[in-house]
Amino acid sequence: MADQTAFTQALLNPDMPVPEGVVQPDGTPADKRFNVYRNNVVTSLIGAMGDAFPVIKQLVGEQFFDAVAGHYVRLHPPTSPLMMFYGAGFADFLTGFEPAQQLPYLPDMARLEHGRRTAYHAADDPVTGPDALSQIAPERLGDLRFKLHASVQIITSDHPIFSIWRFNATEDRSPIEPRAEDVLISRPLHEVQMTLLPQGGAAFLNALQSGKTLQDAAEIATNAEPGFDLGQNIGGMLTAQLISQIQEQ
Repeated sequence: MADQTAFTQALLNPDMPVPEGVVQPDGTPADKRFNVYRNNVVTSLIGAMGDAFPVIKQLVGEQFFDAVAGHYVRLHPPTSPLMMFYGAGFADFLTGFEPAQQLPYLPDMARLEHGRRTAYHAADDPVTGPDALSQIAPERLGDLRFKLHASVQIITSDHPIFSIWRFNATEDRSPIEPRAEDVLISRPLHEVQMTLLPQGGAAFLNALQSGKTLQDAAEIATNAEPGFDLGQNIGGMLTAQLISQIQEQ
């Protein structure tokens, strides 16, 4: 019987020989069968990557994507049977992948597409209604802490990743401006939602997500972006149904 480690390594590396012990029922070497199986496994993983990153595949073309994904799956085989999360390291891989350097926004696009899948499969947390803050005395608001919905993903980028995604994944052909864009991804109910965050919105939500109070999160966001508007961001947070729980000190 073939060693399991050697079998796995050979399965994803076409340059490696068929492991010893891989034989047919009659005891003869099963080289041809193993090579067919090896090709099918890699092809299936490349297909899974295409399903996970459809906009990247559209941007670079099928042939280039399959080549990039082929490199990735051989270096980073699945470590979990939950294939919906496969490709979590694709953004970091693209950052260092020389042939992709001419499209510097690709790693952030990979983070966005993976963030959409992560949000879709997140836990079904409860959602706090938009009138929740009206029941709290104004002088106590600054000390509040918010548990955000489990689906909340915040993607920051120096590139217009939301506009590029929208242009390629929807029928919206709005012009793509060369600007930085921060994107909020969430799934409070049944559908994944994506919106552009206003100035300081990413810093604000990241601070809340890390457990900061409302007052501290607002200060962090203001320091990051002097144009930060607390009222606008709280309103957006309530409208998007991002709050799962409000914790009072």
